[in-house]
Amino acid sequence: MIPDVSKALSWLEANPTVLNGICRGIERETLRVTPDGHLAKTEHPKSLGASLTHKWITTDFAESLLEFITPVDSNIDRTISFLKDLHTYTTRHLDNEKMWPLSMPCFIDEEENITLAQYGTSNVGRFKTLYREGLKNRYGALMQTISGVHYNFSLPMSFWQAWLGIKDAETGKEQISDGYFRLIRNYYRFGWVIPYLFGASPAICSSFLRGRNSTLSFEETEKGTCYLPYATSLRMSDLGYTNKSQSDLNITFNHLHTYVEGLKKAIHKPSEDFAAIGIKKEDKYLQLNTNVLQIENELYAPIRPKRVTKEGESPSDALLRGGIEYIEVRSLDINPFSPIGVDETQIRFLDLFLIWCVLAEAPEMGSEELECCRGNWNKVILEGRKPGLSIGLGYGVEQQPLKIVGQELFRDLERVAEVLDTCSGTQYQSVCKELVNMFEDPSLTFSARVLDKMKSQGIAGFGLELANQYHNELIEEHYSILNDENFSVERETSIARQHDLEQQDKMSFEEYLKLHAGC
Repeated sequence: MIPDVSKALSWLEANPTVLNGICRGIERETLRVTPDGHLAKTEHPKSLGASLTHKWITTDFAESLLEFITPVDSNIDRTISFLKDLHTYTTRHLDNEKMWPLSMPCFIDEEENITLAQYGTSNVGRFKTLYREGLKNRYGALMQTISGVHYNFSLPMSFWQAWLGIKDAETGKEQISDGYFRLIRNYYRFGWVIPYLFGASPAICSSFLRGRNSTLSFEETEKGTCYLPYATSLRMSDLGYTNKSQSDLNITFNHLHTYVEGLKKAIHKPSEDFAAIGIKKEDKYLQLNTNVLQIENELYAPIRPKRVTKEGESPSDALLRGGIEYIEVRSLDINPFSPIGVDETQIRFLDLFLIWCVLAEAPEMGSEELECCRGNWNKVILEGRKPGLSIGLGYGVEQQPLKIVGQELFRDLERVAEVLDTCSGTQYQSVCKELVNMFEDPSLTFSARVLDKMKSQGIAGFGLELANQYHNELIEEHYSILNDENFSVERETSIARQHDLEQQDKMSFEEYLKLHAGC
């Protein structure tokens, strides 16, 4: 069924302290909306600071698409409290607007009404906006307004030293990177469990399909909600941010150098489709370049190996310099049952699962098996709650009932939970007991609970009810970690940072593009 992890789990049980110091960070996206549930057309609130340079509150694709970023921390309660403080402060500075509590966007009448995120007049700011212009022209703006939660995770050095027998991060960077790639391969093989448990986008507003061709057999309610009866996360489907031209890039996750080599090739690989768009029309730039990827971040992936970059350094060059520092999980839908889009149960589950992914054997994965794994993900995304659903467990391996595989996985996760709870009660074990029931009873999953609400209230009704409820809750919250002075200082500092960047530019934007985008 699943890899035999008993030997590795026994090692972990004998060395529980190696997991002390797991580090985490959260990035949560959310659209600003009007009181009637339409996309806000206002600019990023000045009271929040400069989105280009603010450490905690920025924007993603659109000017109305907020993104909250927590600092790296080893304490779950602090991370959750920090994220809540960011939401509380922002809620108090949105005037009459609210934060949309769902992954799939609110009602958007015309894509032209989606304003790209604006980052000022510096070369780096204009570059970021032009990259988004390219995304809009390549895939459409509506798709880019889909929101999610990214979870950043790293294991402590003590784990790698004990597990791999290395001395330190510098001399052991190759082995640590291999360890994280092992995690990533198992994530591709078994990560479908995340949309199964936490997928919360089984339906979309009919306006989202306007002008789009879809082969999916949607059912539609009287209130204009289109849904698939057993879907879990349409955000992760072809309706979401995918790039079909990436399917033949042959980027694998076996070794650091081959991964980076594949990524760099993709950045320089010409695309006939994107060449047809052109780089410039009259005086207006349309995209950074006409390659399959404008920049590395355009690579669609449910998980990414990461390292903090130095100034002027690309993500892949950072990986080559220091190896993988942490991984970014990108397959979490917004949790509609939390005012901050994610909760402690999800964080603890991801800890358990990612640790299991490191410990379990993970044979190298070729492009054929990777495609097979993507097929499993797609099956769970579109019909994960379907009775009797089976999935493959490897290329050429006989399919197995999803329920049985999930229950077997949780037997291992319970042993990891006991180790993590050694010094802190039974919180991780409680998470296991709660979530494993979702395999026996799919009606307990996020997607089933959300779909019931969406079918009865419509997406707009359900989303607005939650948006108003969370607005009222957050505006009354007391800060736990930050305070108004912290926010005021960061707001003013971010504005000063952006101003400095704009004053420091020594070259024209055209020269900057030649240097950074191959224009």
